[in-house]
Amino acid sequence: MDVLINVFVALHIIGIAALLGGFLTQMKAMGAGTARFVPAMLHGALTMLVTGVALVGLDESDGRQLNHIKIGIKLLILIVILALVYIKRDEEKVDKGAFAAVGGLTLANIFIATLWT
Repeated sequence: MDVLINVFVALHIIGIAALLGGFLTQMKAMGAGTARFVPAMLHGALTMLVTGVALVGLDESDGRQLNHIKIGIKLLILIVILALVYIKRDEEKVDKGAFAAVGGLTLANIFIATLWT
């Protein structure tokens, strides 16, 4: 079971890397007001959602104690990120505020995952 959990953790990290990497590649464009949500951001967020749900299920079935408040907050943040990226995915330019919000929420999710024990 540990190997399967570790595979899903790795896939979860790949998802966050795609989301954050897509954001970072558009930082210069954000300064110019031409930033857009690239497909990697949507795919990364969806990967995080699927693997996160799988991880919760695997951990629960393995009898591990989970912090459901932390998981709920991370899920709420991810849903907001997904909503913003999905709704504005086809726009040529995305408002700086919405784009910065996705980046800030992504970083918040990373820090919640790593620092909240």
